[in-house]
Amino acid sequence: MHQALPAASPLLDGRADVVAAAGALAERLPARLAPFARIAYNYCWSWDPDAEDLFQAIDPQRWELCNGNPIRLLTETSSKALQRAVGDDLLIGRAEAMLGRLTAELARPPMASRASERHPVAFLCAEFGIHRSLPIYAGGLGVLAGDILKEASDLALPMVGVGLLYREGYFLQRTDASGYQHEYWRPVDPERLPAALVLGPDGVPLTVPVPLRGREVVVQVWRVEVGRTPLYLLDAERPENGRVDRWITGRLYVADRAIRLAQYALLGIGSVRALRAMGIDPCIIHLNEGHGGLAPLELARTEMLAGHDRSTAFALARERTVFTTHTPVAAGNEGYDVSEVQSVLGEYPSQVGLDDAGFLQLGRTQPDNPHEPFVMTPLGIKMSRFANGVSRRHGEVARQMWRPLFPERPADTVPISHVTNGVHLPTWMGTPMRRLLDRYLGEGWVGRASDLTTWKAVEGIPDEELWEVRNTQRAALVEMARDRTIANRLDRSDPREYVEAAERGLTEHALTIGFARRLATYKRLYLLYTDPERIRDVLDGSTLPVQFLVAGKAHPSDEEGKRSPQGLFALKNDPRSAERISFLDNYDLAIALQMVGGCDLWINLPRPPLEASGTSGMKAAMNGGLNLSTLDGWWAEGFDITNGWGLPGDVAFDTHVQDQRDAAIFFDVLQNEVVPLFYDRGADGVPHGWIAMVKRSLMSIGPRFSAKRMLLDYVHEAYELL
Repeated sequence: MHQALPAASPLLDGRADVVAAAGALAERLPARLAPFARIAYNYCWSWDPDAEDLFQAIDPQRWELCNGNPIRLLTETSSKALQRAVGDDLLIGRAEAMLGRLTAELARPPMASRASERHPVAFLCAEFGIHRSLPIYAGGLGVLAGDILKEASDLALPMVGVGLLYREGYFLQRTDASGYQHEYWRPVDPERLPAALVLGPDGVPLTVPVPLRGREVVVQVWRVEVGRTPLYLLDAERPENGRVDRWITGRLYVADRAIRLAQYALLGIGSVRALRAMGIDPCIIHLNEGHGGLAPLELARTEMLAGHDRSTAFALARERTVFTTHTPVAAGNEGYDVSEVQSVLGEYPSQVGLDDAGFLQLGRTQPDNPHEPFVMTPLGIKMSRFANGVSRRHGEVARQMWRPLFPERPADTVPISHVTNGVHLPTWMGTPMRRLLDRYLGEGWVGRASDLTTWKAVEGIPDEELWEVRNTQRAALVEMARDRTIANRLDRSDPREYVEAAERGLTEHALTIGFARRLATYKRLYLLYTDPERIRDVLDGSTLPVQFLVAGKAHPSDEEGKRSPQGLFALKNDPRSAERISFLDNYDLAIALQMVGGCDLWINLPRPPLEASGTSGMKAAMNGGLNLSTLDGWWAEGFDITNGWGLPGDVAFDTHVQDQRDAAIFFDVLQNEVVPLFYDRGADGVPHGWIAMVKRSLMSIGPRFSAKRMLLDYVHEAYELL
């Protein structure tokens, strides 16, 4: 057994500090608005279908200016607006009802398992996409992490998240007139977030030291409530630290390699130390990617301090560690040379009973090769008892990719499993679709979302009702897209005709196609414009209008990715392209939510086999959108011919030929199958064939790709909690 914390050690987990912060905010507000303060400090509101409207009703303009941050809304809104809210009995009643739901949610008993409040599953990740008002996420990895914390709350699974509080978050994006990406950052003020500093028994911030660069970096801890699941964020902005050390938690995926490695060390070592300082002793540590890979070594260090020899300590640490790899792409498995590792970690290897050579071997596929870089992914695999990819195909790719770690094994027996990703339905389903399914799938259907029988009732939904929901969500998306497109073009000082084209061309009645994701080159945005004549042919259908909404960010160091939208911008002198292609700047969770909710067709064109999973297509499907995607990642197991369209998923030697072939197939399917099916309307104006495919998509994808199914897979197969 591992060395547990003494039973009598106090639980200084920050819960009381959040309550105190909410109480302090309530005291600053008119008494009738106190429920808003209590609700604001728990992100549970973010997946309640009534919440957005509730906060927005206080001051709609201020809500948007605050980027949906309820703490800022309540502190920055004018006294006139607050008094108006005080006099709205209906609004106050809704707030009290929502607070009642939150209170009942927090009072539910936990899932029966060996996990508990003191011994939870600790989920470590470099980024968390909880809500747009908490800008500590970059893309799919963080959004997936946020969905897991939310689903843990829904399942009442004792879990805590641990990440870093980035004082400037991730970058904001502006594209210039050529389509090239520029980045800028804004400071994040944690005092104005739904977060509270965890305090020690003396009433001052609880801190822990982390050995980095030959000295100790001191970190404090913020607690963010995600329903029942606390998220702890480590923060190096402390007066004990020098300016460079404080910058470790400055920006997510900061460009400086040494600081980036320091971030990962801080996450891995600091998470274990912070949890123990709070009286929390995890039964499982789940490493969501390799960034926190030093955590099991820190677990082993504590076991050695308790008297275990190194071999036993490492075995105990492995027994408590689960590792998930999210990408086969080289940039996601970054390597560091010996000097970089030594300069950041200093003497830490000796604290876990290893010399430098022994430590570096943990991060290599060929331990005896001194020239091989140190990579966190091999470390995570070696120091865990369960490792997995994030789709069936990715599991196969990961077994082949990391086979050198197990040279005596055939590829199909390499101990890397798969747990296919899923999405948190209450977060990603548009309110009209949610209301429709509430009526037809029965009370509490979300709690039964992983059951195939739950979704059979979709067959009984009248086509016209489902079509009406699709029209409603598409109209909301187009209104947003039109407004943002005009604003983006004006901001770039584009020609007036190009600005007016968006207002004239984007329409709520057109087949709306969405492409939105991280703009890495392997995502192949360029397939849309490789043959400009093909996309012009699609856009020229005056009686069968088609429009493309595109969004995404490239990493600031990825020059090729930053230039990838330029091919679309090169089409803007063509009138139809100007009217019906829009690139939406500054892709974030708010834009993503509307895009997956409103697009009729979701496209994903990665180069196989580089798409580990992808979840945006799942989200679109949950809203009644259809997928036309490469048979890679999750779609390779989700596609069944009747529920969407698939492009070849084979691995080609000549990538140029593959690109030309895939672009041709994409446009052939779009023109010959997708567009005709969408516009084949009955006498009632409903495209019954299209709706039949939408129903098939919902019934086949809904139960298999929900976060509930995903997290239950982890509970049973990886965590072994039951």
